[in-house]
Amino acid sequence: MRELVRTNDAVLVSAIEALLDGADIRHLVLDQNMSIVEGSLGIIPRRIMVHEDDNRVARQLLADAGLAHELRPDE
Repeated sequence: MRELVRTNDAVLVSAIEALLDGADIRHLVLDQNMSIVEGSLGIIPRRIMVHEDDNRVARQLLADAGLAHELRPDE
Protein backbone atom coordinates (compact mmCIF):
# COMPACT_ATOMS: atom_id res chain seq x y z
CA MET A 1 0.00 0.00 0.00
CA ARG A 2 1.16 3.52 -0.81
CA GLU A 3 0.10 6.69 0.95
CA LEU A 4 -1.66 8.99 -1.47
CA VAL A 5 -2.93 11.82 0.75
CA ARG A 6 -2.73 12.76 4.42
CA THR A 7 -5.22 15.35 5.66
CA ASN A 8 -7.39 16.50 8.55
CA ASP A 9 -10.07 17.70 6.12
CA ALA A 10 -12.98 15.23 6.26
CA VAL A 11 -14.61 16.85 3.22
CA LEU A 12 -11.43 16.38 1.19
CA VAL A 13 -11.26 12.74 2.26
CA SER A 14 -14.84 12.23 1.06
CA ALA A 15 -14.13 13.96 -2.26
CA ILE A 16 -11.03 11.86 -2.90
CA GLU A 17 -12.89 8.69 -1.98
CA ALA A 18 -15.61 9.61 -4.50
CA LEU A 19 -13.00 10.18 -7.22
CA LEU A 20 -11.28 6.87 -6.47
CA ASP A 21 -14.59 5.00 -6.29
CA GLY A 22 -15.65 6.50 -9.62
CA ALA A 23 -12.44 5.23 -11.21
CA ASP A 24 -12.77 1.79 -9.56
CA ILE A 25 -9.53 2.28 -7.65
CA ARG A 26 -9.53 0.36 -4.41
CA HIS A 27 -8.39 2.40 -1.46
CA LEU A 28 -8.28 2.40 2.31
CA VAL A 29 -8.65 5.32 4.71
CA LEU A 30 -6.49 4.83 7.80
CA ASP A 31 -6.94 6.62 11.13
CA GLN A 32 -10.53 7.53 10.25
CA ASN A 33 -11.84 6.32 13.60
CA MET A 34 -9.18 8.02 15.68
CA SER A 35 -11.67 10.84 16.41
CA ILE A 36 -12.91 8.68 19.28
CA VAL A 37 -9.46 8.90 20.88
CA GLU A 38 -8.78 12.54 20.04
CA GLY A 39 -12.22 13.81 21.05
CA SER A 40 -13.37 14.76 17.52
CA LEU A 41 -10.85 17.61 17.30
CA GLY A 42 -9.47 16.58 13.91
CA ILE A 43 -5.89 16.56 15.17
CA ILE A 44 -4.89 13.18 13.75
CA PRO A 45 -4.75 13.27 9.94
CA ARG A 46 -6.49 10.60 7.90
CA ARG A 47 -4.31 8.71 5.42
CA ILE A 48 -5.67 7.57 2.08
CA MET A 49 -3.85 4.50 0.84
CA VAL A 50 -3.92 2.79 -2.55
CA HIS A 51 -2.41 -0.44 -3.79
CA GLU A 52 1.06 -0.16 -5.31
CA ASP A 53 -0.33 -1.15 -8.73
CA ASP A 54 -2.89 1.69 -8.66
CA ASN A 55 -0.58 4.39 -7.32
CA ARG A 56 0.34 6.01 -10.65
CA VAL A 57 -3.24 6.08 -11.95
CA ALA A 58 -4.61 7.39 -8.64
CA ARG A 59 -2.02 10.18 -8.54
CA GLN A 60 -2.87 11.20 -12.10
CA LEU A 61 -6.59 11.16 -11.27
CA LEU A 62 -6.09 13.53 -8.33
CA ALA A 63 -3.76 15.76 -10.36
CA ASP A 64 -6.35 15.98 -13.15
CA ALA A 65 -8.95 16.95 -10.52
CA GLY A 66 -6.76 19.85 -9.35
CA LEU A 67 -5.62 18.13 -6.17
CA ALA A 68 -1.94 17.61 -7.01
CA HIS A 69 -0.97 19.89 -4.11
CA GLU A 70 -2.57 17.39 -1.69
CA LEU A 71 -0.51 14.40 -2.85
CA ARG A 72 2.17 13.00 -0.58
CA PRO A 73 5.65 12.78 -2.11
CA ASP A 74 6.03 9.66 -4.23
CA GLU A 75 8.92 7.50 -3.16
